[in-house]
Amino acid sequence: MTVLVASDLDRTLIYSNAALALTMPDPEAPRLLCVEVHESKPLSYMTETAAELLAELSANPGVVFVPTTTRTRKQYQRIRFPGQPAKYAICANGGQLLVDGTPDRDWRRQVASRLAEECAPLEEVHAHLLSAADPAWLRKARVAEDLFAYLVVERALVPPEWIKALTEWAEARGWTISLQGRKIYAVPRPLTKSAAMREVARRTGATTTLAAGDSLLDADLLLAADAGWRPGHGELADADWTAPHVTSLTLAGVLAGEEIVRAFTREAERLGTLGS
Repeated sequence: MTVLVASDLDRTLIYSNAALALTMPDPEAPRLLCVEVHESKPLSYMTETAAELLAELSANPGVVFVPTTTRTRKQYQRIRFPGQPAKYAICANGGQLLVDGTPDRDWRRQVASRLAEECAPLEEVHAHLLSAADPAWLRKARVAEDLFAYLVVERALVPPEWIKALTEWAEARGWTISLQGRKIYAVPRPLTKSAAMREVARRTGATTTLAAGDSLLDADLLLAADAGWRPGHGELADADWTAPHVTSLTLAGVLAGEEIVRAFTREAERLGTLGS
């Protein structure tokens, strides 16, 4: 038996300073391990315990650990998890399937074909984002991997009615809007982490899939898995989203990330894949 563990990264497994949620007294705070450096500065962390557990889990021959993220390939490759690098990684919300760090060209062609058939072109959506955004709160506008677009904003200044109107506009064109921290993502609806997860499961012969995620872009991944977990923060928690096979954690912040790795380990043990 092979178990595939597909986990979202930011605010699920790894956490920036702003997302750590270290609300306990300082002497009780967990020891942290930096797993990402950007522009010579530490950026993302896990607890040391979570890092150790993940290294043990991913080293097991019965487990395929698949980092699964909306990040671009370049952004993903800044992360250094303990242990051996993952053979498979899903980037750009499912638009890029990396095999030993190299994009799979056949997968990218399949994705491009489906996007062309099912939703409005990226150029149209990007132009609308730029024209509709208010310079008073827009900080950056980016296109990722020629697949989707996102804005970096001053979140407190963005009117909720603007997000609602953008969501309705995008849905009519086959796109999804997701607000994550200071970023507003516009992603084609067919561009999903779940489709890429299924492809990795097919290639590896995985018989069971486990998943975790915190944002609306992770909902399809959680629904497609045999069992899933979401932390007590993020879009899904804010919306009180759940499913019969998805466990909603009460923990928030970096300790939720540790609990998610513990849950993956417990489930792999229950299935009899650890130590095989």
